[in-house]
Amino acid sequence: MFKKLKSIYATFSLLELRKGLAITFRYMFRPKITISYPEEKTPQSPRFRGLHALRRYPNGEERCIACKLCESACPAQAINIESTEREDGTRRTTRYDIDLFKCIFCGLCEEACPVDSIVLTRTFDYHMEEKGDNIMCKEKLLALGDRLEPQIAKDRAADAKFR
Repeated sequence: MFKKLKSIYATFSLLELRKGLAITFRYMFRPKITISYPEEKTPQSPRFRGLHALRRYPNGEERCIACKLCESACPAQAINIESTEREDGTRRTTRYDIDLFKCIFCGLCEEACPVDSIVLTRTFDYHMEEKGDNIMCKEKLLALGDRLEPQIAKDRAADAKFR
């Protein structure tokens, strides 16, 4: 009988509505935590996994040795690599493509790379305007790596004790 009276009281006094309004009024006078995105950016971890990049050695030579471990480690099969052997006997990639529509940004390609060639940068705000922009070719990846190398090196140094 008491439960029924309590239910009737809650129904007619609009108890749930009053509880919701109490929460609204409580948060109405607190400082807001919303940021204006393009002008303000939230802090990111050195381990953030954004857009891919290929790195080079300090002498300018690309690091990728075409071992294809990243291609085999990718669970989404988003990486395609073709390679040739050079005059000095080393292998290098002729084609290195990443399909961003397939990629799940898990970081397994980065972990599988023995020479730290493929990395995931902090770049998260990118867009595609035309058909085919979702494929990151070797030239785009190297250009992105060249442009972001100081940030990549700094993030690698911050993360070194955890590797």
